[in-house]
Amino acid sequence: MNEAATFSTGGLLQQRPFVLIWLARVAATIGYQMMALVIGWKIYEITGSAFDLGLVGLIQFVPAVVLTLLIGHTADRYDRRLIVQLSQGVYALAAALITVGLLTNILSRELLFFAVFMIGCARAFELPTGHALVPATVPVRLLPRAVAAWTSANQVAVISGPALGGLIYAVMPVAVSLLCVLFFVMSIAFVGLIRIKGNVAANREPPTFSSVLAGFHYIRRRKRLLGVITLDLFVVLLGAATALLPIFAKDILQVGPVGLGLLRSAPAVGALAVAIVLSHYPIERHIGLKMFGAVAIFGMATITFGLSSSFPLSLVALAVLGASDAVSVVIRFTLVQMETPDDMRGRVSAINYLFVGSSNTLGEFESGAVAAWLGAVPSVLIGGIGSLVIAATWMGLFPDLRKIDRYEPADAKKE
Repeated sequence: MNEAATFSTGGLLQQRPFVLIWLARVAATIGYQMMALVIGWKIYEITGSAFDLGLVGLIQFVPAVVLTLLIGHTADRYDRRLIVQLSQGVYALAAALITVGLLTNILSRELLFFAVFMIGCARAFELPTGHALVPATVPVRLLPRAVAAWTSANQVAVISGPALGGLIYAVMPVAVSLLCVLFFVMSIAFVGLIRIKGNVAANREPPTFSSVLAGFHYIRRRKRLLGVITLDLFVVLLGAATALLPIFAKDILQVGPVGLGLLRSAPAVGALAVAIVLSHYPIERHIGLKMFGAVAIFGMATITFGLSSSFPLSLVALAVLGASDAVSVVIRFTLVQMETPDDMRGRVSAINYLFVGSSNTLGEFESGAVAAWLGAVPSVLIGGIGSLVIAATWMGLFPDLRKIDRYEPADAKKE
């Protein structure tokens, strides 16, 4: 039996904890994406400001920076399943707040920003903790496939969430936020069903200044990890065009909320196709070069989207952008998880989220600020060109990263 067949019949599908966390990821991300659509459209509808769209990213970035050290140590010290559930409970409260605002017609810029802050605080805990939980749900031999399948969970949700949300919003806006509450509750239930052998809180050492900073020291000693984390930081910081999609949907492409939903879904269509392939046929050779190649394609697709005035071409460009990003995401995520011991995964994942996840939100602010100054199209073009420059620069700064051929588990590496 070949490896692809093993994946389908005797691999991930037989790992019940992983199936449950996969379903939880799908439900939570659908809810998050639908919330993002409602928030983005309402803010631009209320204010007409590209800068305010950028503020959505900045508001989510601040909690990630302030809470990073606490998040990492918490994820290594306490039950990771409970942390994920509590975070998703905050998502549900934020969705309920927006629902009340829509029903009572009091939804304001300030109320939306408060909901965004709630989501940012919860997401700062939920994403790195969820990432650290994934390796505990599968045998190490299945981790590369699990990472690809985990990525596909996100893409399934990113496709269906905005598309479904945009269609429903055009008919009944409040129904979208109500569905968000339902999806978050479903995710909490799935996580509650996960049973993992052993202690899911990998590290019970008392918190000290040294133990809290251990994740930074671990990354600093490993140039490959440092290179891969900072590469994504700068590429996403410059190439984040997502925050500007309401502007492209309303003013440039003139396709309305339904078109906005399709634009938000398009990157995930490409990413899902790639993730499905990688979950069956994981990248095993020339990993470093393929990662840099994917980043270069990401930059070129971003430039194409910025120059496009055609809705179909914009969808294709975003799909290619998503496909290339999925390749680099799977490689980066697998490298971080494979090269980090379990008792450090919470802290390393928190730092990874600070550099990678928060760069999405900070990148949205950067895109909005530049768009307010120069316009939406120049903002996207600067991001795409900047991504190409960063990829070329990092190939020179981190030659070991470029030369990575295979994944190597943490216990096989020397300090």
